[in-house]
Amino acid sequence: MKIIVMKFGGTSLAEPEKIKVMAERAVKTRNRGFAVVMAVSAPADLTDDLITLAGLITSKPQPREYDALLSTGEALSAALMAMAINERGTAAVSLSGAQAGIKTDSAHTGAAVISVSPERIMRELKKGRIAVAAGFQGMDKAGDITTLGRGGSDFTAVALARSLKAEVCELYTDVKGIYTANPTVVPQAKKIKKISYDAVMELARAGAEVRQLRAIAYAKKHNIALHLRSSFENEEGTLVGNFKPSGKKPRVVCFSIRKAGDTAEIRLIGAGLKDTGVKNVIRQTALTNGHLLIREAYTPSRITLATSFRSGERLLKNLHEVFIDTTEWTALSKVCSCAMDTVPVKAIE
Repeated sequence: MKIIVMKFGGTSLAEPEKIKVMAERAVKTRNRGFAVVMAVSAPADLTDDLITLAGLITSKPQPREYDALLSTGEALSAALMAMAINERGTAAVSLSGAQAGIKTDSAHTGAAVISVSPERIMRELKKGRIAVAAGFQGMDKAGDITTLGRGGSDFTAVALARSLKAEVCELYTDVKGIYTANPTVVPQAKKIKKISYDAVMELARAGAEVRQLRAIAYAKKHNIALHLRSSFENEEGTLVGNFKPSGKKPRVVCFSIRKAGDTAEIRLIGAGLKDTGVKNVIRQTALTNGHLLIREAYTPSRITLATSFRSGERLLKNLHEVFIDTTEWTALSKVCSCAMDTVPVKAIE
């Protein structure tokens, strides 16, 4: 039995018509000969609405009851998804986190998954059904509902994929994959076909809303193949795996940007980034385009730059053009090395 785990985020389930579209995706995958397990998030904004609702009752909700409330969003999605699939003539069954075998500790609102017992899901798959699991939730040893923290449906999906020995874990969102930079900031950003677990974790640490950090770390630990795809497009997305950079040359894979107060923090993620040539190109690019680097930090896999709030997006575009759009930036680094010898240190530090 070839199993695929398909996880759908809240924006993919925000309206009944969208749920029907995702149900059709699952049915088509089932018709291609795969056994399908779905992990679904709460519809977009519903979790925030539930948090607001709790606040109208009490300023200090009991953790157990808080989790019981928040878990209802995913339960709603699972039941509606199963209905939509059944309506299309394919058998489906909705399962709570507990019914799906997700066992956790008792750390409410941020529980850790202890184990996954896939027996119930396997029984449903052998009956020819699509199993729709409510994400973000599990059950502790006392039999109480727990939740897995923000983005916890990602963890549900990868944990199920491991326990079921799935061929792949597909994570569907409203974007087509991971890009070299945020396309809303850098229109020329390119979709990345393959990216390493480490690079995605660096993006998550930088604040980019790509995937839950804990889920990616779990996928790396257990070598779970991930495919980040668009819910609304049929094209291939971004594969996430244990991919190593080819060759020994420094390489920038992608960028992130985060703004706070009067500053903007830009991160370059890749390999071999402590190279002097890389540093020279960054400093020359900033200087040439009139950006002041307030702070710089270099590691082999990550560069962190701080600049003014106003300069942030413009500097990101300039760096993207140099490192992503220009194929011969390594040759440029030699030129920059000579040029930087004549630049006062205070101008760039």
